[in-house]
Amino acid sequence: MSGNKFGVLFVCTGNICRSPTAEAIFRKLATDAGMAVTADSAGTHGYHIGEPPDSRAQKAAAKRGYDLSALRARTIEGADFQRFDLILAMDQDHYAILAPMAGSSAGHKLKLMMSYAQRFKEREVPDPYYGGPQGFERVLDMLEDAARGLLESLRRD
Repeated sequence: MSGNKFGVLFVCTGNICRSPTAEAIFRKLATDAGMAVTADSAGTHGYHIGEPPDSRAQKAAAKRGYDLSALRARTIEGADFQRFDLILAMDQDHYAILAPMAGSSAGHKLKLMMSYAQRFKEREVPDPYYGGPQGFERVLDMLEDAARGLLESLRRD
């Protein structure tokens, strides 16, 4: 990222559930910790370009103090691999799509979001889109854990 702000891009399928939630969580936790970071999110597929995050994701996040309302879905683009210091995929499918895009010059920036988790053993954030409210709560639990681990990792580096 430009300047001294560390930039993180969170990536899921349509950029309406997992990745905007991760973006909002990370941004709030970093702000609360007084850390200068840049956060954004994107999707691997353009199903929802320009749309706000899923209303269920917004509602679940708002209950925990995260505001997703200003976010709008977009797809990942080549320039993102230069703009961001770290690109975090929500699951292995996203990682597999992103790896060839990153290429040899930016492959080191690509990781799974849950690689930063401290309490959860799962390596993938499940897609809550086709489930009920409990799926969105579980995703929040997982993303809060991973975002805290990510911040601790950034503090150490």
